[in-house]
Amino acid sequence: MNLLEQQIAYYRARAPEYERGLYSSDEAQALIDQVIERVPPGGDVLELACGTGVWTERLAQRAATLTAVDAAPEMIDIAWRRAPRATFVAADLLTWRPTRRYDTVFFGFWLSHVPAARFAEFWELVANCLVDGGRVVFVDEHVCNADKETWLADEVVERSLSDGSTHHVLKTYIDPPELTARLADLGWAADVVDLGSGWVRGEATRA
Repeated sequence: MNLLEQQIAYYRARAPEYERGLYSSDEAQALIDQVIERVPPGGDVLELACGTGVWTERLAQRAATLTAVDAAPEMIDIAWRRAPRATFVAADLLTWRPTRRYDTVFFGFWLSHVPAARFAEFWELVANCLVDGGRVVFVDEHVCNADKETWLADEVVERSLSDGSTHHVLKTYIDPPELTARLADLGWAADVVDLGSGWVRGEATRA
């Protein structure tokens, strides 16, 4: 099993306990509200890596239509209960291709799991998901959180679940100025800001 396959297996196993810690505080809920407010109301929205639907539930309240993609069916099962009117797609985001275009693409805590070698490829995918003038909104973890991980190699961390199992996951924490510059090199006009509490919010359009 390669590292990307291991990452998917980890999130499939983690689905029942995914929200412990990350989203449980009042501060996190306030940050979620701040991020969602940056998503343009109405229109067709695509969510990549929807997870258990924490973001999906709120996006569904703003979007005319919502399509949510995730590689873990176990995550989708939970997300669907929160946002039953969304259309869900079970697929590996690094191989999935869209069949239509959207006004807004959103992803929460996903970009930091994209391998550096496939960064440009991923943003090409995002571009192919957007209508002309469409917008990307995302949230992720600030580089200040990197020292909390058990690093095995560049981009590879080891994580444990409550059953004691250990898993290897791809991870690249977000430095806002560095990410802004990398996106500019790929033809994106991006605004990536530190929200505090270890969270980063980004917005991007094609330059």
